[in-house]
Amino acid sequence: MKRADLIIQKIINIEQAKHSAAQWRINGKTIAFTNGIFDILHEGHIYSLSQAAKEADYLIVGLNSDASTKRLKGSERPVNAQQSRAIVLASLIMVDAVIVFEEDTPLDLIKTIMPDVLIKGGDYTIDQIAGAKEIIANGGKVIINQTLEGFSTTGIIKKMRE
Repeated sequence: MKRADLIIQKIINIEQAKHSAAQWRINGKTIAFTNGIFDILHEGHIYSLSQAAKEADYLIVGLNSDASTKRLKGSERPVNAQQSRAIVLASLIMVDAVIVFEEDTPLDLIKTIMPDVLIKGGDYTIDQIAGAKEIIANGGKVIINQTLEGFSTTGIIKKMRE
């Protein structure tokens, strides 16, 4: 399928996400949610997103805005602007929707969508994951996927500077 025109349609706002989630649920489908900055997309990101996509019928990715990224990572980040990062994520076959959020965590987004599965990569614990408590209380599950060792945006930036 070479429908590049569909890529931009996968970048949606919170109201569109709420509507899509309701439609998917009517059809008996499950929804997974993960989030991140996804600044310089690398193999570790692809691995993480692929693992997340296996957990449900649809995968929604919350993307930290530029302002949120600066607050979390410092003034030199992001390397790529949020629209560029959103387009790259939306072009991936395993991603069904991308939502840019302004807050430092996607808690409000998660509470609005109420995915069946919340996935985070890395060495988090359940109590450190925004929205975990709400998802579990709603009967959903929270999964912490291992990260692929040796891949990080910070590492790529460091290597480029050397």
